Amino acid sequence: MSSFGTRRDYSLTGASTPHAHAAGLVSANWYQTDIPRKTMKALMTRRDAPAIRDTLLWLALLVLFAGLGYLSWGTLWAIPCFVAYGVLYGSASDSRWHECSHGTAFKTRWMNDAVYQIASFMVFRESHVWKWSHARHHTDTIVVGRDYEIMAKRPVQIARLIAGLFGIPQTWGTLKSLLQHAGGDLNSEERNFIPLTEQTKVIRYARQTLLVHAAIIALALHLQSFYLVMVIGVLPSMYGVWIAFIFGLTQHAGLPENVLDHRLNCRTILMNPVFRFIYSNMNYHTEHHMFPMVPYHALPQLHELMKAELPVVYPSTFSAIREMLPALLIQTDNPEYDIQRELPQRSATDHQPAQHPQTA
Repeated sequence: MSSFGTRRDYSLTGASTPHAHAAGLVSANWYQTDIPRKTMKALMTRRDAPAIRDTLLWLALLVLFAGLGYLSWGTLWAIPCFVAYGVLYGSASDSRWHECSHGTAFKTRWMNDAVYQIASFMVFRESHVWKWSHARHHTDTIVVGRDYEIMAKRPVQIARLIAGLFGIPQTWGTLKSLLQHAGGDLNSEERNFIPLTEQTKVIRYARQTLLVHAAIIALALHLQSFYLVMVIGVLPSMYGVWIAFIFGLTQHAGLPENVLDHRLNCRTILMNPVFRFIYSNMNYHTEHHMFPMVPYHALPQLHELMKAELPVVYPSTFSAIREMLPALLIQTDNPEYDIQRELPQRSATDHQPAQHPQTA
């Protein structure tokens, strides 16, 4: 474990950033399981068919539950319909956004780009900002002062995490960011990881997004239709985000910061088929971080090749939550506390760090 003080400065322009550079944590060499080159090349092969199948199923389920919600509007039967619809809209879209941001879900580039933009809208997330922040997340995973996407910042604020289950801080943060960007300005942290050539796209996207959301609200008011804002726009991204937020926390929360081994700061969790569909196999999160160019549909095969080198895998989502929650409570008062995971014993020659692969 490494730390930079009791109260950690998570900003990308603060005191932690030069410490991360000095400690050799920036764009560093990460531990990597030795997998034969030919095998890895096969695993990294991109295919359209699995993503087309899963995307069509996802969209069909969205239409189904939106229709059932409409037909049952005004009755108690509408509640389970909108619970299911919300998860598909606000949570399943999150994992589609993630995979397409890597450009690995589909072989065909325009398909990746199209689903990425649609999913970004559904999760109320700025596509150009998050594409670059996520690249940084993979380069410097959970490195304080470098990673823009650390969810459980220390000391942990439990009230904020609870609010996150309902999408409140995420939505408020995106709205403020959109207004700033629409005004033609980016903050200093965003300028830290978004290339100068991409910054005009951030501004243009913000203006377009605000216009679209304003049009949705105006149309709903004109039609006097609350149903419309229940199925499109910010509201379903908020009431449907809860399961994506829980999954997101299980990825890294409670585990050590500032380490160069994804087996120590990521969790691999065995999930049921429904959760795996919603999550696009991101439950194999250690595998994904170690080899981020392996498409989501090949992660189960990658897991089989890596599992001998992993710490004990979590047998269920509940088991990961059961470990994570007490750690988060401890970290409200003791930011230095980490969950320490035991690595399998291997020969010294097997434990050689390798350069972290590119993410996109």
